[in-house]
Amino acid sequence: MQVMSARLFRSVILAAGLALSPAMAPAQGLFSPAIQVDDMVITNYEIDQRARMIEVLNQPGDPQTEARQQLIDDRLRMQAALDAGIDPTEEQVLDGMTEFAGRANLSREEFLAALAQGGVAEETFRDFVRAGFAWRELVRARFQARADVSEAEIDRALSRSGGGSDVRVLLSEIIMPMPAGQEEAVRARASRIAQMRSESEFSAQAREYSATATRGEGGRLPWQDLTELPPVLQPLILGLAPGEVTQPIPIPGAIALFQLRGLEESGYTPAEVASVDYAAYYLPGGRSAETLARARVLASQVDRCDDLYGAAKGQPPEVLERVTLPPAEIPTDVAYELSKLDPGEVSTALTRANGQTLVFLMLCNRTSAVAEGADRDQVLNGLRNQRLSQLADSYLAQLRADARIVER
Repeated sequence: MQVMSARLFRSVILAAGLALSPAMAPAQGLFSPAIQVDDMVITNYEIDQRARMIEVLNQPGDPQTEARQQLIDDRLRMQAALDAGIDPTEEQVLDGMTEFAGRANLSREEFLAALAQGGVAEETFRDFVRAGFAWRELVRARFQARADVSEAEIDRALSRSGGGSDVRVLLSEIIMPMPAGQEEAVRARASRIAQMRSESEFSAQAREYSATATRGEGGRLPWQDLTELPPVLQPLILGLAPGEVTQPIPIPGAIALFQLRGLEESGYTPAEVASVDYAAYYLPGGRSAETLARARVLASQVDRCDDLYGAAKGQPPEVLERVTLPPAEIPTDVAYELSKLDPGEVSTALTRANGQTLVFLMLCNRTSAVAEGADRDQVLNGLRNQRLSQLADSYLAQLRADARIVER
């Protein structure tokens, strides 16, 4: 589907009030109201655009469902900000777009071009950034005074350097590659698996279709601290009852599903991970037998990330990446594989370049915030941001409860 320009989009909206011929009827449906939030309208076009952006960004969850919820929340956030006299300027929105693109190491223009390839209009991204910026400004203005942190709270946070977690989860996993030309078949299969509630049925599907090292065990993983999982996965897992499966989660070149088999509270305090150091060595050939065999040989020859520099000697620099990032900034599929590894261990579950490149992923080290120097200002900012986030979530929940939301 070709993306409409902003000018054409406005023209269609104006034309919607005129008498339409049968050939124009589909356009009327595309731009007709799909959701009403108080006096604000969300169109089918906006939902389709946000869903496309969710897919391009590889965000978890069903794109259509997430798009509807995100747009409802954005309407509420933006209206609350406007009511408080907060309306981002064009310069602030452009700066926000640039900052967001920078997270992917792209310029704003490069990021917009990547979105356009996925059928996402610039206005869709602009509206997304504008609502997010306005909401952050509103939260700071409304709750900054209530986010103060005492010296005693900082002391308690600094003293918590234990390595356990309040919650442990027992998961099974399926990560299915999406070869070119088979995307729709894989998506349909993933949707069927997401409806399963039987552990044995899920495991049978894992043995047949999963590309992970746990395939032989039916996708079963050992107990894990919830905090070891990527931040975007944690709320999805907590939202499951034992036996339930997540909605299909798109990741580069594949689709992931997780089944919750068990959950328990351990009574320990989590140690915050400040950064993760990992290496990704890219092997041509994807998941071919030859490339996987080469990866197994390499795994037997390297004990730590520094050893990979020798393996990559004489090759282009881009075949080996050494990265140190906060957990929230690591791509979801990479973060999930790293959560299963100890330093020096390797995963070969991921691919890039539409399955043509195998990712030889090695965990180098995890560093906790306390171990990084126990900086009081760092802990203060972390606690304050956490409190602001909790207050913002509660306020948004209140706005939803007070709003009149009608889905057509």
